Amino acid sequence: MEDPFTVKRCTVLFIFLLFLCADLTSVHLNTTEPLQATRTDPAVRHLEPKENHAPETPQQPQGPSEGNAGEDCTFLTYTIDPDGDSVYYFFDWGDSTEDNWVGPFDSGAPVNRTHLWHERGIYTVKVKAKDMFDAESNWSESVSVTLAGPYLTLGRISGGLGLTIEIKNIGENDAKNVTVDIQTTKGFFIISNPKQLQIELIPAGGSIERKIRLWGVGLGVLTDLPKVILTAQAPDTKTRGKQVEVRLFGPLVKKLGESWCADESYNGYTLYSPMVSPKTFLINNSGGIVHSWESVYKPALSVYLLENGDLLRTAFPGFSPEFWGGGIGGRVERFDWNGTRFWYFEYSTDQYCLHHDIQMLPNGNILMIAWEYKSAADAISKGRNPTSIPQGKLWPDHLIEVHPTNESGGTIVWEWHLWDHLIQDFDQTKENYGVVQDHPELVDINYGGRILADWTHMNSVDYNEEYDQILVSVLLFDEIWVIDHSTTTEEATGHTGGRYAKGGDLLYRWGNPLTYKMGDDTDRMLFNQHDAEWIRPGQPGSGNILIFNNGLDRPNGDYSSVEEITTPMEPDGTYTRQPGSAYGPTGSIWRYIAEQPTDFSAINLGSAQRLPNGNTLICDGPQGRFFEVTSEKEVVWEYENQIPDPIDHHVFKIHRYGPEYPGLRFL
Repeated sequence: MEDPFTVKRCTVLFIFLLFLCADLTSVHLNTTEPLQATRTDPAVRHLEPKENHAPETPQQPQGPSEGNAGEDCTFLTYTIDPDGDSVYYFFDWGDSTEDNWVGPFDSGAPVNRTHLWHERGIYTVKVKAKDMFDAESNWSESVSVTLAGPYLTLGRISGGLGLTIEIKNIGENDAKNVTVDIQTTKGFFIISNPKQLQIELIPAGGSIERKIRLWGVGLGVLTDLPKVILTAQAPDTKTRGKQVEVRLFGPLVKKLGESWCADESYNGYTLYSPMVSPKTFLINNSGGIVHSWESVYKPALSVYLLENGDLLRTAFPGFSPEFWGGGIGGRVERFDWNGTRFWYFEYSTDQYCLHHDIQMLPNGNILMIAWEYKSAADAISKGRNPTSIPQGKLWPDHLIEVHPTNESGGTIVWEWHLWDHLIQDFDQTKENYGVVQDHPELVDINYGGRILADWTHMNSVDYNEEYDQILVSVLLFDEIWVIDHSTTTEEATGHTGGRYAKGGDLLYRWGNPLTYKMGDDTDRMLFNQHDAEWIRPGQPGSGNILIFNNGLDRPNGDYSSVEEITTPMEPDGTYTRQPGSAYGPTGSIWRYIAEQPTDFSAINLGSAQRLPNGNTLICDGPQGRFFEVTSEKEVVWEYENQIPDPIDHHVFKIHRYGPEYPGLRFL
């Protein structure tokens, strides 16, 4: 006779295994109690699995807030597991290094973890935990640690009998055991001596010069111009590389251009047109020219690559009968990828003339900046002080939107004139007499310390499709202005109508509240700025405004900067301002200045563009120097334009296009 107890044990074991395999949340088991129950008197057992809970969010890591690159830093944390399970920890060190789960540790027990960073910088540390069943906690609050260290960079490079290079340490700690590797490419029979420089020490903040002897032939005639690739490295700092293009004849070296080589640079192609050349160039990150276009005319002053591969450029066909001065143009041209000009538009007479910048709109029309002529009598009729018209005229700015037609020409389908939006408190007999500070939406015709016919000097125009707004940089007012583009031309002449019910009045202005008699000199933020543009959707800082701030006549000395500001824009596209105060913000949310501010000082020209990886591309126009900086303000790419020659190599504006940009599909 079978043993009832054994059968029952096997049955229970079988059902328990079935329960585990099926991952059931509960199981009902019928069994017969030995010694007490019969087969017809079952007792029901109801088994529930234990519910598991993830560990609590770990304590914010505790450790040093500063230190040195190349030295260990230790951080402490702990967490509680509600079920008393053992826990594991995963640290994010903020430097993209791979970490592993460490453990197990007892719930509530303090845990120390050590990390070594090899480069100076600011790092954020955070930690999460999991239990033995892989239930994870949330990330802890992060903690920042600032690490000092050496920071090598390659400074001035000059030609002559060989190359003279400057190796700089702009970090906080000494750089030891520095090496600079030298490689050459292209040209004929190029020999460099030495192949490697060895420098025992460059103190913090110091620099040292070394000579490299070159010999060979490379004139760019039968072969590409020679390039010298320099790579500087030392313990506990990033490796820095620079590529120098030269012309070489025997031992004589003429430096033509240079560019940085860094992984942090945004890969793409940079478009630019030297101001005194009819050519436009597209270069890769190595400084090589991958494509070019040639016009009959010099630029005036901006150029753009369109999504279909066409080049849209301003042009200077010659002085108009009336207008002259910086940025003068008069013509816009369009070329196909192969360099054939297939459309142009001229707008230059003794009454008006294009200048500086243009902007392609989504509908295929083109926004253009232009001057218009106003006589002294016209100016006085608008309340201008007669003593402030020494040239006997004014050239206020206006905007036109042109719909291209045929092979030349176009129809002006929309326009906006500054002349329609003036106020003044000088002559109360005029219709536009009023209290200037009560009307920041209007422009004071008597503002301006420089008494020129070119009285406002717009130098850039941008467009925001989402809000149908136009952004302009107004150099002689040290301001940027925002204008409603949704108006009709008739509405743009007045003070009502359009999406924002303000007609053509200013929606927003920033940079110098003295222009509408608010604040004082300390509230002025812009100094002869160029290239105001909205940061594009999908890029870090999207919707903010980026400005190249030239810095001429700063109270604390002339130096340039790039400013990123967040405007007081509401979700509906309107701008808020506290009554009786200037438009905000009171400062920039991000700003680039050189480590030695005067090392970056462009008295005119210049541009700045936010790149998809968060870096910012900058054009130091008077120097023909292009460079890219990270959000931490580290220079990771640099190029010096040497076209048409190393002296006259000014560039107004540059723009970089990523490899996926549709306009590059013919490369």
